[in-house]
Amino acid sequence: MLTRRNLLKRSSLIALAPTVPGFLARLARAVETKADDRVLVVVQLDGGNDGINTVLPFRDEGYAKQRDKLRLPMDKLHKLDDNVALHPSMRAMADLHRNQRLAIVQGVGYPNPNRSHEVSMAIWHTARFDRAGHKGHGWLGRALDQSHVAPALRDGDSRSPAAAADGPVPVPQGCPAAVLVGGGALPAAIIGRRSIAGSFSRFDELAVLNGAARESVAADSPNNELAAFVRRSALDAYATADAVNEAAARERGKATYPASQLGQHLSMVARLIEADLPARVYYAVQPGYDTHAEQLPTHARLLGELSGALAAFLDDLTAAGLAERVLLMTFSEFGRRVAENASAGTDHGTAAPMFLAGGGVRGGLIGETPRLLDLDQGDLKMSLDFRRVYATLLRDWLAIDPTVVLAEPFEPLPLF
Repeated sequence: MLTRRNLLKRSSLIALAPTVPGFLARLARAVETKADDRVLVVVQLDGGNDGINTVLPFRDEGYAKQRDKLRLPMDKLHKLDDNVALHPSMRAMADLHRNQRLAIVQGVGYPNPNRSHEVSMAIWHTARFDRAGHKGHGWLGRALDQSHVAPALRDGDSRSPAAAADGPVPVPQGCPAAVLVGGGALPAAIIGRRSIAGSFSRFDELAVLNGAARESVAADSPNNELAAFVRRSALDAYATADAVNEAAARERGKATYPASQLGQHLSMVARLIEADLPARVYYAVQPGYDTHAEQLPTHARLLGELSGALAAFLDDLTAAGLAERVLLMTFSEFGRRVAENASAGTDHGTAAPMFLAGGGVRGGLIGETPRLLDLDQGDLKMSLDFRRVYATLLRDWLAIDPTVVLAEPFEPLPLF
């Protein structure tokens, strides 16, 4: 019996190991992305974003009462209507809102909020509230499991040499992948039972330079179907790497990304989408939002980077003719307390806004604007459960049954 171990021992493909990232090879075996497949890009605002100074209810009399050192100048705000404005650093996103390319979902949270970074992030990642559920699969991983399509060998043979080391076992069900851009540990949100997830931080990680290995693969003429499958997968991986590298080298449009980590990562995401990788979800993290002290300068910088990177990303996709099939969503594990603390910062709170941007969104303000004098033990009252946002994205954007993923029905929102 031909096992994966025996195959690799005698196959010239072992030379590929140092040069082809494992997740890229798996992506090459996944189903191909169709030209009209929709893509979701998630940006995690890590640390707990102060939603009050992000999407500001500037006419609320509670703002002046609760914020002294952290009060933003009224004449610098980007007003969205007669009551709500964006932070002064968010001009680019204010322009997106005016052009109906940005939806702002207000007052998003969950029942019985937890102010622990770890626990609250686990709740957002898994859409589960019990500790056992936090050890399971993420909401996007479960969603991608539902859209799984198994790759097949010639004549319907579904075995795979990547399945196990000691014997032929059924291939893990291949499905559209989720990709973390930026490196580090995979977020729980994109980990599924069968779906493929991976990460990388630089384009040169995808550069395949081993010409001898390529020639060896091209010259190899396997005499059985299993070895032929491995060879085709390796060649697909090289082709995918070439497509990504060509996209990286291609002259870009007029979009100018901020000189920040998030700007770099969203620029890479745009190029990966343009390269037609078979991924339906991309994930990026912007750290630094845990602003317990001296919040004003840090928060202004972070929001400026977010605003500029998001706008450049959409401009990039528009120039490539892809904006209508890509949606970007932001979230943070919780908001901040309404009252500032003694260190000119804010402590862990509850509800906060979410942003959704793209050519397919119904732009505008969604949900009830938080009231800064109607509080629950000093915190904002949640007006929208985050699972309603998830359910809407699953059903109306990714075309996946949200009840299967979230375990219960949630009323959709008018996001599209």
